[in-house]
Amino acid sequence: MDINNAVRRLERSLLLLDRTSAWDVILEVSSEKDPFDTASKLVSITLEQIGKEWENGNLSLSQVYMSGVICEELIDQLLPPKSPTRIDQPNMGIAVLEDFHVLGKRIISSVLRAGGYELEDLGHGMSVGELVKRVHEKNIRILLISVLMLPSALRVKDLREQLDEKRIQIVVGGAPFRFDSNLWKEVKANYCGHNPADALRIVKQLTSIS
Repeated sequence: MDINNAVRRLERSLLLLDRTSAWDVILEVSSEKDPFDTASKLVSITLEQIGKEWENGNLSLSQVYMSGVICEELIDQLLPPKSPTRIDQPNMGIAVLEDFHVLGKRIISSVLRAGGYELEDLGHGMSVGELVKRVHEKNIRILLISVLMLPSALRVKDLREQLDEKRIQIVVGGAPFRFDSNLWKEVKANYCGHNPADALRIVKQLTSIS
């Protein structure tokens, strides 16, 4: 099957919330390639495209969210969460620092898991101390942090100071980092993403060099 055609069909199915059609596209491709290729190529490319469309103002955040949720459900049918065919990666986790909003975290989690990655949901409304403890307990090496308010974003610097800079990569995202393009550097994060496509790109880069 032509991958570009498959991406178009899958994107159309996801935006229509048509799980059956989306599953048919994934099955067609997986009959030609192994499930790993299906997860890492077809689904990732499609979700990246949807993320870019949202960034350009052509889609709503809810469409991005539901596309990720549907893909996560379908990929779990194809690749169980602990399947050895999932992407080999260091331990990765995601958390909301101090804030209690979870939509952004949920979207990124869905998109990454649908792309073949595993990550621990470390929680929300967490203090720096609580998050440091969870990171060490789970032996996290790639930490994604979502924030909503500026005070929470500034606390990332405290987090960085308490975590081993050489062993743990911090990826941040959220409104404060969109408003101030240099804020992620000021708080000593390693990377900053503004949308699901960014998250996939950064994680791919980190897992390829880890």
